[in-house]
Parts: sequence; structure tokens; C-alpha cells
Amino acid sequence: MNSDHSSSTTEMSSDDTKNVDLQPQKHIEGPIRSYNSSSHRYILLNPLRENSVKEVGVIELGSKGVRSYGSYRKSNMSMSRREIRDEDSRLVYVNDPVKSNESFAFAGNSVRTSKYSVLTFLPRNLFEQFHRVAYVYFLIIAVLNQLPQLAVFGRFASILPLSLVLLVTAIKDGYEDWRRHRSDRVENNRLSSVLVNNTFEQKKWKDIQVGDIIKFSANETISCDIVLLSTSDPTGVAYIETINIDGESNLKTRYAKQETLRIKEIEKISGVIQCEKPNRNIYVFLGNMEIDQKQTTLGPSNIVLRGCVLKNTNWAVGVVVYTGMETKVMLNNSGAQSKRSHLEARMNKEIIFLSFFLVVLCSIVSILAGVWLRRHRDELDNMPFYRRKDYSGEDVDNYKYYGWWWEIFFTFLMSVIVFQIMIPIALYISMELVRLGQAYFMIRDGNMYDGSTDSRFQCRALNVNEDLGQIKYVFSDKTGTLTENKMEFQYASIFGVDYSGEKTEFYGEQGGYYVQVDGLIVRPKMKVHVDRDLVRLLKSESDTKIGKQIYDFFLALASCNTIVPILMDTSNPAEKLIDYQAESPDEQALVYAAAAHGFMLIERTSGHIVIDILGDRQRFNVLGMHEFDSERKRMSVILGCPDNRVKVFVKGADTTMFNVIDKSKNTDAVTETERHLHSYSSVGLRTLVMGMKSLNSHEFEQWRSSCEVASNALKGRAGLLKEVAINLETNLSILGASGIEDKLQQGVPEAIESLRMANIKVWVLTGDKQETAISIGYSSKLLTSTMTQIVINNNSTESCRRSLEEALIISRKAITSGANASLLALIIDGTSLVYILDSELEEQLFELASKCAVVLCCRVAPLQKAAIVMLIKKRTDDLTLAIGDGANDVSMIQMADVGIGISGQEGRQAVMASDFAMAQFRFLVPLLLVHGHWNYQRMGYMILYNFYRNAVFVVVLFWYALYTAFTLTSAINEWNSVLYTLVYTSVPTIVVGILDKDLSRTSLLKYPQLYASGQKQESYNSKLFWLTIADTLWQSVVVFFVPLLAYRKSDIDGPSIGDLWTLAVVFLVNLHLAMDVVTWTWIIHASIWGSIVVTIICVIIIDVIPILPGYWAIFHLAGDGKFWFCLIGIIVASLIPRFVVKTLVQHYRPSDVQIAGEAEKFTDLIESRNAEVEMNLLDDICHNKY
Repeated sequence: MNSDHSSSTTEMSSDDTKNVDLQPQKHIEGPIRSYNSSSHRYILLNPLRENSVKEVGVIELGSKGVRSYGSYRKSNMSMSRREIRDEDSRLVYVNDPVKSNESFAFAGNSVRTSKYSVLTFLPRNLFEQFHRVAYVYFLIIAVLNQLPQLAVFGRFASILPLSLVLLVTAIKDGYEDWRRHRSDRVENNRLSSVLVNNTFEQKKWKDIQVGDIIKFSANETISCDIVLLSTSDPTGVAYIETINIDGESNLKTRYAKQETLRIKEIEKISGVIQCEKPNRNIYVFLGNMEIDQKQTTLGPSNIVLRGCVLKNTNWAVGVVVYTGMETKVMLNNSGAQSKRSHLEARMNKEIIFLSFFLVVLCSIVSILAGVWLRRHRDELDNMPFYRRKDYSGEDVDNYKYYGWWWEIFFTFLMSVIVFQIMIPIALYISMELVRLGQAYFMIRDGNMYDGSTDSRFQCRALNVNEDLGQIKYVFSDKTGTLTENKMEFQYASIFGVDYSGEKTEFYGEQGGYYVQVDGLIVRPKMKVHVDRDLVRLLKSESDTKIGKQIYDFFLALASCNTIVPILMDTSNPAEKLIDYQAESPDEQALVYAAAAHGFMLIERTSGHIVIDILGDRQRFNVLGMHEFDSERKRMSVILGCPDNRVKVFVKGADTTMFNVIDKSKNTDAVTETERHLHSYSSVGLRTLVMGMKSLNSHEFEQWRSSCEVASNALKGRAGLLKEVAINLETNLSILGASGIEDKLQQGVPEAIESLRMANIKVWVLTGDKQETAISIGYSSKLLTSTMTQIVINNNSTESCRRSLEEALIISRKAITSGANASLLALIIDGTSLVYILDSELEEQLFELASKCAVVLCCRVAPLQKAAIVMLIKKRTDDLTLAIGDGANDVSMIQMADVGIGISGQEGRQAVMASDFAMAQFRFLVPLLLVHGHWNYQRMGYMILYNFYRNAVFVVVLFWYALYTAFTLTSAINEWNSVLYTLVYTSVPTIVVGILDKDLSRTSLLKYPQLYASGQKQESYNSKLFWLTIADTLWQSVVVFFVPLLAYRKSDIDGPSIGDLWTLAVVFLVNLHLAMDVVTWTWIIHASIWGSIVVTIICVIIIDVIPILPGYWAIFHLAGDGKFWFCLIGIIVASLIPRFVVKTLVQHYRPSDVQIAGEAEKFTDLIESRNAEVEMNLLDDICHNKY
């Protein structure tokens, strides 16, 4: 096709249009790209991306709340007009690090991600550990026991439990920090080429300073934040990979300024840069540079950040502006906000009650001790086992007696020491170990492994595992979360004509369209089926009016983008694949579609692009580009065509494009295009609208001059550039529209149906059009044909109020009439939310949404997503889960109780901010219904069991104190007391907490309704807590009084009966645990019975040590038949009430989980019998045969 096609402007240009000679230099720069020719100087526009979607996400990360959503647009505009003030800036002297650093305290380039040093490790680690109140409590107990007046246990024994806990945690923290130190050391000692005395020398990263000039080669990682000065490309472009910063693997372009490119000897460069102080926003940079007494502006396209990798560029040179901990990537080096599980928060309330219960026990003992002292005050001097007077010396004095009131006070403190394990210190470590084990099995679950991407499930936060079993609301993004985010071009509407017919390969070639470049066959990496009619028209009617319209449409697709084409090798040396690196999947799909139809983008430099148009290679000068931003919602490119005409191509969302298209020019085409857009959206396609106009010499000169003024402005530059873009993008002629399919991920409809059956409400929050979102809602089974849709699309507070009131009336009527509330679906757009959120209408929205089974929010901004989550969190105690894949989902993910990131096509920002990460939405079903249920049930039981096992031991000591004149002497050896929580009973509860399964995976997936047990808090609630306390009191009575009655007339000593109580309690709590185990494995068997064996061995070892009290006691005790009678009697009498209650409840009032468990046993029994019958039949057949 010849160049006549490029001159087809039809209605788009005036009759007096003059050709403009455009021969720019091969240079491009951002935000302003400038070219010189002999007669003209042309300005290339690339506005600061302060208002890009990505930047909005960064702003949200730094926000401390979710206020002022109604002012979303206003806040964005204010950001776009940021200015550099002297007090908020720094001066960097180019190629003069000494002068740069002598006046300012700039950070060195050494980075430190470690938390501790050799000197600070011990104090800082202990300080962090003692943030847990329980640790402070046990420290106070240990200190009190060191006082002679209060010494109950041996001094070493009293500090052993806390010491072990602190030591284990310190070792873990120390090892992790040692690994960070090692990583820092490797990072800081890497080498870069730095300009020293007019020559480039190798220098360690840690020695680089602000003002240094650094040279990087291809595939080399950038060591600090630098402003580009020059590159191997003569136009100053450099391609970088930012995967280490934002997780995106696609290449991005950065530019050196023309003023520095002109300097041939870069070693002799000098100048001053004034730039903003270090900040966390990786998408914003403002600065001015003075080189050779000329001042130029700097923007985000001129800076390359630490951690980026130079790609497809031989070398690049830049000056350092931020180093070390002041680089943007290090300022962003903080994890997602810390979350605490709902179960742990509830557990703290029970711990507070146990603390009050402990105070009550201690008060009873101390008050009764005071009463006893008053009653026996005349006998205290010579009373056996108490004797107040000390007759060991010449002077007779009181022996450890401080008066009545002091004795009561000391008795209270001694009681606290003796009963200290009422607060379970081991519970915290047990919970961490159980969560770690649960995370291991979640990660290794093959049902959550995605083979196509080789991605396993990731646990990025261990403290909310159990919350997965109590989720009530799921807030989901659509694109990339419910859908694949792998866009495929489907339909085109060109100048009012719909091309959505039969698809085929181009010209019937199996490999699709290809071109010849330097003797090599080059094909697009992605195959796209093309429309037969379009192929025919492009081939046979290229010179007709309709052919030229199609030409302009596909030229817009191929040129209006920021695509970077890259050639890839194949197994055939004569064939290459062209891969289009794009910042969005939509943009990539459009360029592949253009290539499949014969408009293949071959080359992009800073100043031009080369497009092979049906075999005719044409070069277009890129005179300017206004990139996409979230306010305009469109982008435009100004092209100098081969015939020297200037054309502006614009593409964007229909909501903004039809505002800038001149509908009077082509009314019929605009009307038909709108109809086609509605049709495309109705079948779930994503749509974009394309427009264009031609610029005459006067219009181009006007744009050029206004752009130059805006680009050179030192204040408000970004806002002025935006205004230039808006003024350019007016009076466009319609070209057409595209329909891109974003297919549903595998298993999404089934997953949503399972979640709905589990009584989980699924809300979809998307930025897509309402029609597209509704279509996806139907295809994903989120919406059904039987649902009544309540649609709210308003643009004022008053209209929103009326709509909400009418919707509430509808919902109330539906409920009062007996209709199922699950048949209501609320569909609301982002504009309406602007007027509802953060206003008095919020309460009405919540009431309406809570009555609906489905809520679909369309055209919502990232902050609005977070606000919707907060709407539920503020007004209910239900747990929320947010799932998304992009940077615009980060605020929503962090706001929810549980955040899940999808490792998809839009980088890893969502993953890096999440608590868990996975590859497919459907994995949510096994995660919640299986692992969530197991985690919640195990953790709830483990907490109650820990309360029980500690409390039963303490209450036994309490009963003993009442029978020993409240002296708080203990019959149980102090070492047995210490080992009780650390060794005798700790391992089984951890193993059961990791491995036990109340139901199989099959049952949990087959009956999603079983998930409601977590929502109802069936495994951990106040009722279960008080039943546990009652059971504890009963068992403690049996444990204490059975031996007391059995040995009441014997001469048994304290250590002997203490050994009996120790063994009885250990046997009892382990058998109590065994009664509740559902799924027995050899590890659970080994842990429970092994703990009993270990206890017996330890008691024997302690009793054979002569220096300890109770020497040989266990052997005397075990030789008496009463011992065995008591041991068996205690276990039977203690567990009978529990066994009877469990049996009655399971028989008369079973829960759904218990019913499903019985069904499993019955099913297994039937299958076993069937298998036995089949084997018998097989034996008979074989017998008869032979």
C-alpha cells in the first residue's frame, strides 16, 4: 500500500490544510520531548504521570484512613499541580560529590535491611519481645520469686520457662537478622563504574555518593536513583525493567535530556540539579537542571530508580541524586500493615477473665491465711511447721514474720507465683508453631498449585490463618481476578460499521501474518484471528473511502501506545517472533490485532516508529505523546506522516471520548458506534473508542508553542501540560471502537456458586463499564436471571438519596412478602458512591447492601474500593476478605481482615501487599472451605485446651493450699511444675493443632454449607469457654480429693502424693485430648502416648536425684495398690461427665459438622463392606475358574 493512505483525512481536515515539513532529530525525552530542524523547533509532550492509576495506588498506600472519597477528583488535580519549594528541595552538583555533600547531610549508598547490630541485639530484641503483656507478667513473677520473703520455687526453676521462650524467639530473630546482614553485605559490596578524575573506575556500591556520575551496561542493576545524562541510543532513550520495584516485567522507557546529550565529553560535564527531597512515591519526580547556564526541567521519565535493570540498551550514564536509605525503593521497603486475627483478639478477652480468676484465687488464699493467723495468733510462736520465733541464736526474734497485714500481702504475691501458669505462656509459641505447620500444608496443597505458571500458594502473613475459616464477605476485583487479564481482540466497529463476523487466519496462512525484515521472517508472538470482511477490504479496496477509514483505524491501534517491540529467537534461525512489551494487556491486545491485520509495529525509537503496512514499511515521526491518566482516561499521539501531514490519534474510554468527539461531523457513525459499544459491553467485552484529527501548520505551531511554555514552567508544570493535552484532544472525528475479550478464569462460576452456598457474600468492585460488569456477573453465576436488580446511577446527593430510599422500600417489601433476599442484587456506579460514601447516606447504603445477596460496584476508584470494605467493617463484626491482582487493589487488600493477591498479568503490587497469594480465583474454594475450616477448628480447640490444661493444674494447687494452712507449700516438685507446660503436655496440642481433621476434604467441598460453622463461631465461643471452665473445676476436684480420701489415714508424704497428682493430671489431659481427636495418624499417636511415657521417665529421673525433695518417692508409691486405684479412678471419674455430655449432644442436638462426620464414617463402612463383597466374588470366580 502506498503513502496515499496516509493522506486520507476525509472530513477530518480543512481545505486549507498545508503540508508541514517535519524532520526531527532522533531524540525523545520526558516529560518534554524536543526536536530541532532548520526552520522549526518541535515539542514532544509526555506529561508527568502524577495522576496515573499507579500513582493513585501509591498515594493510598501512604494514607492513614479512607476519608474524603467524595473529593477524589479534586485531590488528584491538586497532586498534579505540585511545585518544588526551596525548603522542600535539595541541590546536587553534577560530577562534584564533594561539594554536593559538604553542605548537606545526604545519606551514603550503604543500605541496611537488618534490625540489629551486635550491641543492640540483646536490648532491642528483649524490648520487642516484652511488648507481649504475658511476657511482662511472667517476668514480674520471676522477679518476685527471687525475693527471700516470697521464694516459693527455686530461683533457677522460676525463671526457666520465660528464659526458654525468650531464648527460642531470640535465636529465631537472630538467625533471620543474620541472613539480612549477609544479604546487605553482598548488596553493598557490588561494583559499579563511577567517574573518578575523568575516567570510569570500579567502585563499591556503599562508597557511591550524591553527585557521582555512574555508567551502567546492559543487564546491569542500577545502584542508586539517578538522573539520566546520556545513553548508547543517539536519541537518549533507555529501556529499563522495574520488576524489583513494582513487580512488572514489561520494559519501560526513560530519557536523557537533550541539553546533556549535546555534550560530547560527558566526563567534563558540570551543572546543578534542584530536585525534591526523598519521598516514597516511585511514580513522581520533580526537578530542574542547569547545564551550561541553561535551565531545563526534569520529570519521572528522566530518573531511573535503584533496583531497575538496564535492558536493550548498551550503556547509560547518569548522575546520582538519591542514595542508600533515601532511594525510593528503600523508602518503600516496609511490609504490609500488621493484622491480628479475630480469634486472637477474642482470646485476649478470655485471658483477661483468667487473670481476674487468678486474682480471685489468690485473694481467697490470702484472706483465709489472714483469718487463720488471727485465729491462731496465740500459738504462732511454737506451732509446728510454722513457728514464728527463731531460737537458733542468742537473741530470740521473729522468723520471717512481718505482721498480720504484711503476711496477707506476701501470701497474695506468693499465690500469684504458685498459680502463675493460669496464664498460658506456652500458648503464644504453640499458636505460632501451629500456624507455621498449617502454612506448610497450605503451601504444599496440590489443589492450589497452578501448573501453567508454576505458582504455588504463598503464605505472606501467618497471624490470620484461622480467620480464613470465618469469612462472611468477599470483595473481588474483576479484571485479572475473575478474568484471566489476557486480552484478545474480538470485534471492531469502524466508522459505524460492525465487524464482528467470521474469524479466520490472515490470508489463510497457518502461522498468521508475517513480514520480512533483513531476510528474516518476523511474526507476532501472539496469534489473533482476523475478520474476513476486514481482510477483504484491506486487500481489495484500499483506495476507497471505506478502505482509508479502515487504514486510519488500524494505524491508530498500531501507533497510539507506548509499546516496545522486541525480537525473540525461535527454533528456526530464519524466523523471529516479535513480542510487544506493554504497560497494560489492553494496549498489547490492540497492537497484536493491528499486526494480525497487516499493520505490524516493527520499530520504536525516541523520535519515530516504523510500521509495516501490508508489506509497505513506513516511518512515522512521533512529534508528541500525551500518555493516559486517570482524569482524562485517554491518551493521544501526534504523528508526522510520510506525506508530511500531522495527525493526532486518540483512544480512551467511551465516557470521555464522546465528550471530545465532534458528533456533528458524522452523526450516523457516532450513533452506530454507541450502539455497537453497548452490544459489545453486553457480552462482556472491554471497549475503547478511537478518534483522530489533522493539524494544519497554524494549529500545530499553536500546540508546539503552548507545550513549550508549559514544559519550561518551573511552577505548576504538570497541570499546565495536562491543560495542553486537553486543549489538543478536542473536535475529534470518530474512527471506531474495539471490543476486547477478557475471558473468565477456569472454575470461576463454580467457585462463586460454592462460596454462595457457604453463606459467603461476594461483592465485585471493578473499574469497568456497568454493562461489561453485568455481563461478567451473569457468566460467572454471580447474577442469575431470577434476581431483581436494583441499579443506582446518579450524579447528585439528592438523586442518590431518592434512589436509596426507593431501593430500601423494594427490599423491605421483598422480605416482608416472604421473598428470598438472595434474589436481590445491587448494582451501583462510582459516581453515585462519590456522593454516598463519607456522608449521611452511608447508613442507607449499608442497610440496602446487607439485604442483597450480590453487590456489583462499577467504575469505582481504588480509594472507593477501600471505602466499601470499611463500610462493612465499621458496622458489623463479620470478617472480610479482599482479593485482587493490580496496584489499584492494594488499598482494598490492606483494608480487609484478610487480603489475597492474585499473581497475574498486572505485576506483583497486590501480591506484595497481601496476606496470602495464589494464581487463580478458584483456589479460594479449597483455601476457605477446606484449609480455612480446618485452621479455625484446630486453633479454636487448641486455645480452649491450653486454658483447660493449665487451669486444672492450678486449681489442684489451690485445693492443696486450702488444706495446708494457706502456706502455699507445694507437694508437687518444682521441676515437675516447670516441665508440665514445657514438656509433659505441650507437644500433643501442637501436633493435633496441625494435623487433626474433623472432616475430610471431600465432605467440606461437597457440602459448602459446613463452612458456616466458622461464621457461627462454633469452635470457639463464650459458651464453650464456660463449659471448659466448669469441666476444669470438676476434674480438679476429682484429681485432688480422690487421693486425699484414699490416703487420708496413711502416712504418705507430700512428694509422693505430689507425684501421684502430677501423673494423674498428665494422664488426664492427654486422654482428654485423645477423646477429641478425629483423624488419628501415627504422629498424633506418638505425640500423645509419647508425652505420657516422657512424663513417667522424667518423674523417675527427678525422684532418683538425692539432692531434690522426694528421693525415691515414685518407687514407694507405685508399689502400693492404692496408687493404681487412684490413677484409674481419677481418669474414669474425671472423663465420665465429659463423655456423657458429648454423647448426649451428639445424639440429640448434633451440629452440621458432627452429622457430616457420622456420614463419613457410615460411607467408609459401606465402601469397606462393598469392597469386601467384591473381593469375595473375585475369589469365587478365581476358584471356579481354576
